[in-house]
Amino acid sequence: MTTDKNVSSRCAFCTGQGCYPLVGANDPLPPLEKAPEFCPMRRLPDEIAAAEAVYQKKNTLEFARLASVQEAECYEMTDEGLKTTLPRIEETIRFAKKCGYTRLGIAFCIGLRDEAQQVALIFKAKGFDVISVCCKVGRIPKESLGISPQEKIVSPDVFEPACNPIGQAYIMNAEKVDLAIQLGLCVGHDTLFMQHCKVPGTVLAVKDRVLGHNPLAAVYLSRGPYYSRLKTPSA
Repeated sequence: MTTDKNVSSRCAFCTGQGCYPLVGANDPLPPLEKAPEFCPMRRLPDEIAAAEAVYQKKNTLEFARLASVQEAECYEMTDEGLKTTLPRIEETIRFAKKCGYTRLGIAFCIGLRDEAQQVALIFKAKGFDVISVCCKVGRIPKESLGISPQEKIVSPDVFEPACNPIGQAYIMNAEKVDLAIQLGLCVGHDTLFMQHCKVPGTVLAVKDRVLGHNPLAAVYLSRGPYYSRLKTPSA
């Protein structure tokens, strides 16, 4: 399908009635013609069909099925309505067990070393073999990446090893972990880790140095005066 170059997929600005209509399981779905012009189901039907076909591959189908089962277990319908039941770490544990995984890898930021130790202890208590790799593995000098002394964090005169997410990924691959779990890798470093890690992966927590590793707090506060600067147009 030829797409209009002046229109792009913008699901964030849709009510979701096209892809998640509130109808009965056996009721007809609303026609896509009623979806917004920017709906990717209207704009890119070939890509949607190609993705749906991938789910029918044997390994992918079972993995996707288990992921959906795990999603449903995180909720409970009560007399008061729908409630959530599991924090992410328990969700991760249950999903790993569903998949038959026994060897978990934790790729963590050195700034979250204490948290990584607690996570490792939790996974071990649940019967997993746990591998953990710090971001400073390899002790690569920042200068080798073109970082000037003035661009270091602590002091120009102090040795600072660069974060090494590629090394973390290579170790995860070599250790043959069943599931690689990111814990607080920096923006950009997490990207490199995902690019080079060849085993299935997930994220337990992302780094936010200011907000206790809860980056959505700034998004919520952007509606008021505290982080309104986030919505100030950039030059």
